[in-house]
Amino acid sequence: MAQCFPTVAVFGLGTTGRHLVDALVRGGRRVIAVERDEPALRRGRAEVAAPGGAVEFTTDPAAAARAELVVEAVPERLETKLGLLARAHADCPPETVFATTTTGLPVTEIAVGSGRTDRTVGLHLFPLGPDREQPAVEVVGTPLTADAVLADVRELLRDLGRIPVRVADRPGFVGGALTMAYLNSAVVMYERRYASRDSIDTAMTLGCGLPMGPLAQLDAMGLDTARDSLEALYERTGDPRYAPAPTLAHMVTAGLLGVKAGRGFYEYGARGAARGGETDGLGEPVPARAVRRIGVVGSGTMAVGVAEVCARSGYPTVLVARSELRAKEATAAVERSLERGVRRGKLAPELLTEAMGRLAAGCELQALGACDLVVEAVAEDIEVKRAVFADLDRVCAPGAVLATSTSSLPVVECAMATRRPEDVIGMHFFNPAPVMRLVEVVHTVLTSKEALGTAHAVAAALGKRAVDCPDRAGFIVNALLFPYLNSAVAMLEEGWATAADIDTVMAAGQGYPMGPLRLLDVIGLDVSLAIQRTLHGTFRDPALTPARHLRRLVEAGHLGRKGGRGLHLHER
Repeated sequence: MAQCFPTVAVFGLGTTGRHLVDALVRGGRRVIAVERDEPALRRGRAEVAAPGGAVEFTTDPAAAARAELVVEAVPERLETKLGLLARAHADCPPETVFATTTTGLPVTEIAVGSGRTDRTVGLHLFPLGPDREQPAVEVVGTPLTADAVLADVRELLRDLGRIPVRVADRPGFVGGALTMAYLNSAVVMYERRYASRDSIDTAMTLGCGLPMGPLAQLDAMGLDTARDSLEALYERTGDPRYAPAPTLAHMVTAGLLGVKAGRGFYEYGARGAARGGETDGLGEPVPARAVRRIGVVGSGTMAVGVAEVCARSGYPTVLVARSELRAKEATAAVERSLERGVRRGKLAPELLTEAMGRLAAGCELQALGACDLVVEAVAEDIEVKRAVFADLDRVCAPGAVLATSTSSLPVVECAMATRRPEDVIGMHFFNPAPVMRLVEVVHTVLTSKEALGTAHAVAAALGKRAVDCPDRAGFIVNALLFPYLNSAVAMLEEGWATAADIDTVMAAGQGYPMGPLRLLDVIGLDVSLAIQRTLHGTFRDPALTPARHLRRLVEAGHLGRKGGRGLHLHER
C-alpha cells in the first residue's frame, strides 16, 4: 500500500513553502514548518493561512526526523539546497523521502548531493493560484528514483486534489522552461520602453485570457525568486532567453521584490492589492477627430466581427467585400451572431433590429467615401493590404483615419502605400471581436497624434480596452505569445513530455485558458507559422526560428482544429 505521508516537514516559508503548507493541512496532513531563524519564522507564520494547531512551527531542523516526507522550499541556490538536505539526511530515518521544489536546478544533482539518490524527487509547484481547483504539479524523477517513491508522491498529490504530471529532469522542466522565458521577455519589453507596464499586463490578460499579466505574476512570484530561477536556467543552458533582464537585478538590489515587499513593478496595499501607477492608454489627453461612420474592408471572420461590434455600438457601418455574394454572406453572418446573442439573453431583440439597420454591405469601395474611420481586415498578406490602402487613399475623404487589423505585419508598409501616412494606424482586434475586449493600437513613426487619439477614442466607444504600442513585429501580444508557443512545439519534438502533459502543465498549473499546443491548433498551424516567420525575419534571433515540427505539420497539411489534425487529433 502506498505511503500517505501523514507528517510532512517543509523547509522554507516563502511563497512556495506557504502554499505547500496550506495545501498539506487542507489535505489532512500534519506539517512541521521549519525556518532558519525566529524573524523568518514569525514572518512565515503570519502568512500561513492554515490554523495554527495544524502546523508545528520551529527553527530546529532536527524536527524533520519525525516526518515521512521532507520538502525543501528554500531559495534557488544549489549550495543552500544541498546543505539543507545533507543535514536532513543525517537526521532522518532511511525510509524518509526527500523532495525539492527547484525550478531551474538539476534534480539529479540535488538527489546525489542529498545522499538519497533513489528517494529524492522534484515537485515543481505553481503557487500563484491556491484557489484554483486541482492545479498541476510537475513530478520530476531522476534515472535512479525508485518507482515506488514516485508512485507514493503522485498518490499524495492526488489526495491533495492536485494533478501530478510526470516530467523528465530537463532544465526548468516544462512549466519553468516555458514560463520563465516568457516572463523574462516581458521584462525586456518593459525595460526597453516598448510598452508600459499596464499595457503589457493588460494585453496578456485581455488578449490571451491569462489569469494575470507577466509583470504582476513576477511580483507575486517574488522578483528575487524569479531572478534566481533565471540565473539557474541560464547557467545550465546558456540560452540567452534565460539571462535575467538587467531590470530584475536592479529591482532586487533595491529591495523591490514584489508583493512580499509591498513594491515591485506595482505598489501593494496591506492585503497585497496593487495600487495606482501607470496606465495602458496614452497617459495624457490627445486630440481625436469626430467619427460618425465606420467602414470595414473584408468579409472574413475578423471583418464580420469588427462590423458587428461597430454596428452594435451605435455607429453607421459600411462593410465592403470583394463581391456582392461575399457581402451578403458577411451580412448574414453578422445577423446570425446577433441572433445567438438574443437567444442567450445577452442582447435585446430590438437592439438586433437597430444594429442590422445601421449595417450596409456591398462591393464598391466608393461607399467608404463618407466614412471617418475605415478598418481594413483582409488576408494577412502585405501586398494585398498595400493594394487595399492605395485604393482607400483614393476614395476616402481627407482626414479619414485608415486602420489595419494586421496581427503581425508592419503597419508602416500599409501607411507608405498612401499619400497620407500620418492618418494610418494599426487597430489589432482579437478574435472573436464581439467577445474579446482588447485592441492593440499601433502607431508608426509617421502617425499623427490626432489619428492615434481617434483610434483610442473609437476603441473606448466600442467597449474595448486599448493598449498603445509602436509598430514592431508582433506588437505586444504576439511578440510574447508566439515564442512561448514555438518553444512548446520544440519541447514536444525533443521528447520533453507528451502534448497532453505539456498542455496540462500550462493549463492546470499556470491557469492558462488552454495549453500552448491546443491553442496553436485553435489558431491554425499555418497562421501560427506565418506569424513565427515574421518574428524571426524581423528580429533575426535564432531562438525565434520556427520549430521544425511546426513546419513539417504545415507541409503535411495538418493545420490544426480546422483540418481535424494538428498537434492533437480533433473530431470533425
